[in-house]
Amino acid sequence: MSVRRGLAVLMMVAVLAVAGCGASGGDRPPGPAGSSGGTDSYAFSVATLDGGTFDGRSMAGKPAVLWFWAPWCPTCLGQAKQVNALAADYAGKATVVGVAGLDKVAEMRDFVGLAKLSGFPQLADEQGVVWQRFGMTQQSTFVVLDAQGAVAASGRLDPAGLPARLDKLLVG
Repeated sequence: MSVRRGLAVLMMVAVLAVAGCGASGGDRPPGPAGSSGGTDSYAFSVATLDGGTFDGRSMAGKPAVLWFWAPWCPTCLGQAKQVNALAADYAGKATVVGVAGLDKVAEMRDFVGLAKLSGFPQLADEQGVVWQRFGMTQQSTFVVLDAQGAVAASGRLDPAGLPARLDKLLVG
């Protein structure tokens, strides 16, 4: 293979990888790999970016939204304002958690400052514990849990549609 052709192939792979960050998708069927839902969804404990520890069991009893993001993802940066608003609007009624991955803690903290994320926990999931539990392999994705921890929706969900999903879970 010529050097020029090799570079062209490498460039194509890089473009596809970056494009995947913002690719659209939709709901995946409930029940991500690694979690059967229910109380299994809560079986994790991970460091937070502010130096604390987040126990998944703290989500039990009300609906929850987990936002899986990476610090180098432009789609994630674009969604930050909507996720911040969601956390503020549903404070006390539902739990919103950011799950940072696919990079180092320093970059995750930089992203939190740049995106002005506040008012909801940001997990430093460097080892991918939570990502694996919910079968996430890419950003920006969401998992919506009902009050019992069952997966109500997961995948590349539109953040604008999350309030309707939470409202449905809160009513019924």
